[in-house]
Amino acid sequence: MRVLLGVTGGIAAYKVALVARRLKEDGHSVRVVPTEASLKFVGRATWEALTGEPARSDTFENVPSVEHISLGQRADIVLVAPATADFLASMVSGEARDLLGNALLATHAPVVVAPAMHTEMWRHPATTANVATLLARGVHVIEPASGRLTGSDSGPGRLPEPEDLVAALYAIAQSSQLDVGASNPAEHGWGDLGGCRIVISAGGTREPVDAVRFLGNRSSGHQGFALAEAARERGADVTVVAANVVLPLGEGIARIDVETSAQLADAMGGIAGDADVVIMAAAVADYRPASASTTKIKKDGKALTLELVETEDILASLVTSKRPGQVVVGFAAETGDDAGSVLEYGRAKALQKGADLLVLNAVGETVGFGNVPNSVTILDGAGDVVATGSGSKLAVAHLVLDQAVARLKR
Repeated sequence: MRVLLGVTGGIAAYKVALVARRLKEDGHSVRVVPTEASLKFVGRATWEALTGEPARSDTFENVPSVEHISLGQRADIVLVAPATADFLASMVSGEARDLLGNALLATHAPVVVAPAMHTEMWRHPATTANVATLLARGVHVIEPASGRLTGSDSGPGRLPEPEDLVAALYAIAQSSQLDVGASNPAEHGWGDLGGCRIVISAGGTREPVDAVRFLGNRSSGHQGFALAEAARERGADVTVVAANVVLPLGEGIARIDVETSAQLADAMGGIAGDADVVIMAAAVADYRPASASTTKIKKDGKALTLELVETEDILASLVTSKRPGQVVVGFAAETGDDAGSVLEYGRAKALQKGADLLVLNAVGETVGFGNVPNSVTILDGAGDVVATGSGSKLAVAHLVLDQAVARLKR
């Protein structure tokens, strides 16, 4: 199951850490959405360590993947524990003041709340009326236990023990015909790419001239790494083949480092066959020196002539060897000139390469490369424009993935 675990601002939040652990041990995929108030009791790092998933609370933390809607849509069941009196009131009012409130409004899954508060608050007419309203709307309420509360107080309002919460959640799940048996959490991703295998190339190749020099390009790997981060956020199993990239990658993303176009071709050819989506975002040298000196070439006052030979067209090779149902995405960094525009060159390349998608972007010395905003036009295999967009590298990454998902047969 995909369990969306909402945690609100009560001291009993510490007990819910054991609920998250138990659900993970039982093979379920757990995504914790804490309110800002709850983070004063249990920190974000705790939730992320226990679940292996982000624990965001702000609606605007990950806008490109539309998590304020997708979390609720993809959840199989929702548990809010502890549910404070304030949060119960906000649920009754249908407030969407944070990520958890938005997710609850967007879900069709069974919703379970476990109230926890002082006895006086639990028995207050407002809380009683709010609980009755939620029950009438089909929300499942786990009655609070009686016992020691904060300070010296004692009475009804105590959050049930973690094992009791899990047992109650499973009973409600079973009554809703949900499978509570053990499963592989990787098969129940929180994004639209859950269980999808994606291979991405990034960076720029370097072709040796001698022992110290090389032919290279300006690609930094920022866009390729943004694609990897975006795909991982959307639930994919991601491997990056990085050509001379010094950037760090997020946890859970496999990385293979290469230098030359030949090494990149070997690495991509070795792993692309098992991928559902292959994205060639790396800038591959079109030519390499016919031979490279094993020592540094010395200046002798004369002009130096290099014989260059074409490198393998890796994207074309991946298209030729693609298996049925696989989506192959290429990138084309172009500049216009007197003979044609960026779009005209991009269309010609789309027809030549035969990839499912070709991401075209205009580049230059200060445009496109590095940690700067990007602007792209996405073409299909026939050279037709299917999408355009601009913004941060991460925003562009989600735009590209949106188009890949639309062509993915799963």
